[in-house]
Amino acid sequence: MFEGFDAITLARMQFAFTVSFHIVFPAFSIGLASYLAVLEALWLWTGREVFINLFNYWLKIFAVAFGMGVVSGIVMSYQFGTNWSVFSDKTGPIIGPLMAYEVLTAFFLEAGFLGVMLFGLKRVGHKLHFFATLMVAVGTLASAFWILSANSWMQTPAGFAMNSQGQFVAADWWKVIFNPSFPFRLVHMVLAAYLTTAFVVGAVGAYHLLKDSRLEGARVMFSMAMWMAAIVAPIQIFAGDLHGLNTLEHQPAKVMAMEGHYKSHPNGAPLILFGLPDQAAGEVKYSIEIPKASSLILKHSLDAPLKGLDTVPRENWPNVPIVFWSFRIMVGIGFLMLGIGLLSLWARWRGKLHDWKFLHRYALVMGPAGFVAVLAGWVTTEVGRQPFTVYGLLRTADSVSPLAAPAVASSLIAFIIVYFIVFGMGVIYILRLMHEPPHHGEQGPREDVPHRAAGITPAQAIPVSGQG
Repeated sequence: MFEGFDAITLARMQFAFTVSFHIVFPAFSIGLASYLAVLEALWLWTGREVFINLFNYWLKIFAVAFGMGVVSGIVMSYQFGTNWSVFSDKTGPIIGPLMAYEVLTAFFLEAGFLGVMLFGLKRVGHKLHFFATLMVAVGTLASAFWILSANSWMQTPAGFAMNSQGQFVAADWWKVIFNPSFPFRLVHMVLAAYLTTAFVVGAVGAYHLLKDSRLEGARVMFSMAMWMAAIVAPIQIFAGDLHGLNTLEHQPAKVMAMEGHYKSHPNGAPLILFGLPDQAAGEVKYSIEIPKASSLILKHSLDAPLKGLDTVPRENWPNVPIVFWSFRIMVGIGFLMLGIGLLSLWARWRGKLHDWKFLHRYALVMGPAGFVAVLAGWVTTEVGRQPFTVYGLLRTADSVSPLAAPAVASSLIAFIIVYFIVFGMGVIYILRLMHEPPHHGEQGPREDVPHRAAGITPAQAIPVSGQG
């Protein structure tokens, strides 16, 4: 199945496959945890039953998505040792503590309060339960903080020194954690998570409004999702622009690949809307361009010069076709999100938010758009960093374990089979939960299950010889 691929390509494919499965679940659970906190706060503030019904409805979905996110993330940690042992050895003194901080803060916070959040609404006071929900939401954000800090350090390494063994060691932890690209990546990713959740919630609300526009729960969730789209989508586009300018400063080759600039433009660079990048020829064929628009966006001047990949050694070029198209998919979805946000404001002003079938169908189609945008953004970020694992300092070819290609290929095939079965079943179960609308007296996760794994059916006492 993977004949002709070398070990390093297969190792990259395996990590790309597992991280692609993993990232969609945290992106959803980060936003959903905050949404649950908002719903419970509104219930405590207003006393309206619709908010607690929606809370319990989405709590069941959150429990499944959160569990799949944790399980899919564990596998990635093992790959650092199996497929990327050289990378782990050289960057371990920095990446290791950052990952450990995530466990000591985010995982401990989530583990400590998740059970109360899921099953404690009728067992503890409302204020204590709300506090638990807040702590789970804070935990998901803390997890994003540390993971993005570690990844951003790989993109824009700072605050480090090299020891005698050739390892990266921290010289200044403040600079390691808050490296130059970290604030931009953190904001961009958290906003992406919120938009991802908003469009899932909006799609579910739209689906039920198309069947019955009088459902109160569907009306409320759709309205909240459209507010999020209208407010956050423009902010995300602005944040993405700032992120792009930061990337231009610290990772210019990545921006060259995103823009399709194989050649330098001393008198203003065009914005290539579409085309077919040819890596071998070093040009974008059949391009559709807006003259000098790229210089205007990146340098805020029509005639500003922009360097191209002709100023970068070819062995340091990222894979331009992949980066070029993944970036356009992400940006295109961003503008579609902005479009539905603006349409929802017009519909709200006209009093048609809950009755306009076109808007509901638009929202339903856009349900998975956040996941696609997150994946496209992640591909842009990671492929654009190549051929380095630590940008400019440690090459991917020098980071891989000494493995034979058949060993990596067999484990990749096993991952593909198991992941599609296990997580496919999980996604189907979530879709089944979403198929039913929230109703009066909605209950959260079931409590009529065993509370312990052992001792449920006690065996007969066995007499001990010698005692009487």
